[in-house]
Amino acid sequence: RTPLREALRRLASDGLVAQASARVTVVAGIDADDIGALFELRRALETEAARLAAQRGDRRVFTALAAEFTAIGTADADAYYALIARFDAAIDAAVDNAYLSGALRSVRTHLVRVRRMARDNPLRLSASAREHELIARAIGGGDPELAAHATHVHLHNALTTILEALTEDPS
Repeated sequence: RTPLREALRRLASDGLVAQASARVTVVAGIDADDIGALFELRRALETEAARLAAQRGDRRVFTALAAEFTAIGTADADAYYALIARFDAAIDAAVDNAYLSGALRSVRTHLVRVRRMARDNPLRLSASAREHELIARAIGGGDPELAAHATHVHLHNALTTILEALTEDPS
């Protein structure tokens, strides 16, 4: 197989592209129902991951991440999302569960497309930074229930914003 065919096969297996015909591959569509289903899975995985990270993780790592979320500005969305990636990696390391981390990686693959809908909303990015700060503080404080609850609230707010963006601009 050529590298391009292998890459397209991988994208198709991840559900990111669809075969329109033998020679045509297109980006897979995503609608409100798909996003809702993704967030159902995300809620189950991420709330448990936050809970476990608060029980198992290095509190200093999350206390430092909380301080970074406090300091980050949302003018540079790339820097903000780089911090989110580091936060996700810290959660994965703290959880120390290859199955949970693998499932989260799969969800994050699909989140890349969905996050673009919130990327141009500076108010949402600012609120999201505060929500991540609270999650990181709860994990850093060793409070699994607060970490899980803060994650649940963050995901609810993120989903609400994304669905509102779809309603405003269904394209």
